[in-house]
Amino acid sequence: MNMRANTAQPAYGILVEELRGQVTARHSGKVIAQSRRAKVMYETRRPAAIYFPRDDIRSCLSPANGHQTFCPFKGTAGYQDLQLGDDNIANAAWSYDDVLPEASIIAGHVSFVPEAPVEIDLGSNLLQVPEYSNISGPLVDWLLREAAYLPTPEEFTQRLSEKLVEHGVQLSRLAVMAWSLHPMIAGKNFIWSRTTGTVTTYAPSYEIHDHPAFQNSPLRHVSNGLGGIRHRLDFDQPGDAFPILSDLRKEGATDYVAMPLPFSDGRINVLTVASHHPKGFSTENLGLIFECSAVIARYYEVFMQRENAQSLLETYVGKRSGARVLGGEIRRGDGDDIDAAIMFCDLRGSTRLEEELGRIAYIELLNSFFETASTIVHEHGGEVLKFIGDAVLAVFPAGDTPTEARAQALQSAGAIVDGLNAMRDEDGNPRCECSIGLAYGGVTYGNVGSRERLDFTVIGQAANIAARLGDYGKSCGHTIVASRDLLEAPEQATPLGSVSLHNVSRPVEAFAVPVETDADQSALS
Repeated sequence: MNMRANTAQPAYGILVEELRGQVTARHSGKVIAQSRRAKVMYETRRPAAIYFPRDDIRSCLSPANGHQTFCPFKGTAGYQDLQLGDDNIANAAWSYDDVLPEASIIAGHVSFVPEAPVEIDLGSNLLQVPEYSNISGPLVDWLLREAAYLPTPEEFTQRLSEKLVEHGVQLSRLAVMAWSLHPMIAGKNFIWSRTTGTVTTYAPSYEIHDHPAFQNSPLRHVSNGLGGIRHRLDFDQPGDAFPILSDLRKEGATDYVAMPLPFSDGRINVLTVASHHPKGFSTENLGLIFECSAVIARYYEVFMQRENAQSLLETYVGKRSGARVLGGEIRRGDGDDIDAAIMFCDLRGSTRLEEELGRIAYIELLNSFFETASTIVHEHGGEVLKFIGDAVLAVFPAGDTPTEARAQALQSAGAIVDGLNAMRDEDGNPRCECSIGLAYGGVTYGNVGSRERLDFTVIGQAANIAARLGDYGKSCGHTIVASRDLLEAPEQATPLGSVSLHNVSRPVEAFAVPVETDADQSALS
């Protein structure tokens, strides 16, 4: 019988006690383990676990099957199947072969998972679960109240770190790696340092996945679902499993933990903490973080979901349009009637280029064309609304400065031609030519489409005229053709007269905007 007085234990704790007499484990009446040296482990908010010395386990366990789980107090558990005749119970038993100091007493012992149909006969022992004091109340109270009003993940990371320090956690560094949905950024890494008291944010590209430093890092290990990591750095170990551990040891760190922060969609993000305290993290320190990790994960998930939504909208509909959608303009018909300069930039000779280059090389060229055009449009205050086949549709809203919008559109057109010429002049690059139509007028800037599928775009005669002028430029050998409405100084362009355009009811007074390469252009279609 267990005669321990049931006094209150620390807020989060692990207590291991020797059991008296003979303890037996059975499956379907068959003895699978029997020992007079069994132990019981009590851990905060977990069922009591009975551990048998490995020598007292009957020959019914498979070799280690590769499945692992992580505990920041005990280490990484390896699992074995229970094999009894034709019965095989997967992951029925676990053990900690490289147990951490807090639980060193169970080294060389095996326990059976509560879900396994294993009956434990405790003999004369009675389990007496300790009473633990409240560990996470004050921190959870902050997470549920004040934290909800922090606007950015950087501010949340800083306040969280400061709160943990206030609660007695010997924290010198905290970092969160949250993966994202972005065409160029793999995720965000928020790092708080107690030395500086500030948060530094890194946004690594997808190349991080191939970088040796990531390949051999706790971040990759944890995010790939291989369990968490804890390393005490203040005493000798056979060898550091990850290079960062040597770096942290040189900086004076004594303890390091990396644990998973799972999001609701199944992605595994990573929380890491380091301590410089001579004794590292206490069980209560890590228990506080461990208890609150699910709530912490939800905060970062909310932050990253908003960033993901913004980045995806900017990627597919443009920065300005994305901001309007995020601002609530999400219904069909939402939008504004505005004056704007419209640009329609079309790659010339695309059919011929695809035949000559082949599909892969042509797509690379097309991406270079889109990259050149969209970068220049953004640099001149415009926005690329969409790519239509091999063409770019861009808008330059006039607002209170229609003259500036017209100038921005014209400057963008010239810069695009120059940029494509620079691409063409590089050794090995094929000729990359475009046809640009420019117009100015009133358009509706907003949502159109079906109830299930919307498109944020511009609708109006100016957009139609810009596209048709681009087509007209191809037929008459001019790279940039603009309507009279777009030109502040039409005398600087070459009049083309009033031209009839497809699906435009009235002739449009058009002008060829001079570019250096016009004389060299052939009429490609």
